[in-house]
Amino acid sequence: MALQDRVMEETKDKKNAVEAYVYDMRNKLHDKYQDFVTESERDELTVKLQEVEDWLYEDGEDETKGVYVAKLEELKKQGDPIELRYKEWSERGPASDQLAYCVRSFREAALSKDPKFDHIDISEKQKVINECGEAEAWLNDKRQQQDALPKYATPLLLSADIKRKAEALDRFCRSVMTKPKPPPAKPQTPPPSETPVPEAQATENPSKQEDDATGEQMAHESGQAPADGEPMETDKSEGTA
Repeated sequence: MALQDRVMEETKDKKNAVEAYVYDMRNKLHDKYQDFVTESERDELTVKLQEVEDWLYEDGEDETKGVYVAKLEELKKQGDPIELRYKEWSERGPASDQLAYCVRSFREAALSKDPKFDHIDISEKQKVINECGEAEAWLNDKRQQQDALPKYATPLLLSADIKRKAEALDRFCRSVMTKPKPPPAKPQTPPPSETPVPEAQATENPSKQEDDATGEQMAHESGQAPADGEPMETDKSEGTA
């Protein structure tokens, strides 16, 4: 029972969608869409809308969900191209302005004398200027071609293409112009000086050696044995056996 109720509800929604499209499109054909449709297209679609409206209250009063879906798709095959022309016309201006702003901003940054850009190489800045020039030339050329077409013609310049161009330009230029400054160079530490190896100290104090030598000489001259020398041998006494 729940499944049947859901199917009935969905069928009703699709029928209402067809009816709403008929009324909405018929009004727009003579209002906001009038510059974006040829007279023959408007007449042909108006007739088709009237046929579907009559069908809804006659043979199409109680149809299946699939029939209503197919009927709406049939109408949109004629109506969607008209809606696209209007949509592109209304969105093309803002998208073009955004791309032009992107070009102007990055070009000014690349040409700026601001010290915050001094660390960026001049060749990198030139790449930004070149990319901006290419995007600007592309936009001007496409807009010139688009402006030569009537509003009811299939658009040549799509807002999606302009947005992609702006995104690509922003991605490239931003990677260059927002490059961080390199960290300041660390002061060089001088190499450690070699510690001289101390000379071997003398085993004895030179002044002490000199005093000892003088004392030995004086003792020799006076016939005295050195105080710390070996005892001198004496002749044996005659009475000794």
